[in-house]
Amino acid sequence: MNDTSAKPVIVISGANSGIGLAMARELLARGHAVLGLVRDAAKAPLEHRHYRQQCVDLSDPEALQARIAELCRCLDVPLRALVNNAGIGRMGYLEQLSVSDLREVMNINFLSHAIVTRAFLPLLKRQRHGDIVFVGSEAALHGSQQGSIYCASKFAIRGFAQALREECGKSNVRVSLINPGAVRTPFFSGLHFEPGEGEGNAIEPEDVAAALVTILEARPGTVFGEINLSPLNRVWRGK
Repeated sequence: MNDTSAKPVIVISGANSGIGLAMARELLARGHAVLGLVRDAAKAPLEHRHYRQQCVDLSDPEALQARIAELCRCLDVPLRALVNNAGIGRMGYLEQLSVSDLREVMNINFLSHAIVTRAFLPLLKRQRHGDIVFVGSEAALHGSQQGSIYCASKFAIRGFAQALREECGKSNVRVSLINPGAVRTPFFSGLHFEPGEGEGNAIEPEDVAAALVTILEARPGTVFGEINLSPLNRVWRGK
């Protein structure tokens, strides 16, 4: 997992698509090294001397523990930041969702991030500096129709981040949360709705990447607890 320059590395889950890909590109352009945690190793949209990716299945909590422990043992450069970004959507009225749907959403959108953070946190605390950033959602701020389990997973991340922030301050580890509204990404490809076509109907992945840069470049004694990003005009359309 060596980076050729031994740069401190920023770990991003879901780095080969959507928001994660935009984040990785922006950080690489700014001279950072990035380790992407991806589900499909065959997808390789990034080629850069300071980028590496590792295949990780976030949907299987038991296997994930062992896999992340292995990655932590092999990490031989400082950890600059951990960005918990990966997520999925399963939308519909509650009675339309299967138990498998409920489990998968909570495993990927919440439990996997708790497991990954738990593994990397001791490294950050030993270093006495670093950032943990969660990509949440506007769905963490208020519930919405046909979004019961998705909202629940994002509410969980928000509470988790708030509690973790209180635990980590004395170790000089900053914990932040970015809550985007509708982002124009492949997230909506499997759903029955998507943002409207207008420029102000959705934010772009690069907007979320810019928020991440703001967090990482803040004065060490300052933490952005939450950043909320919204489209100028919320418009949805069915597919």
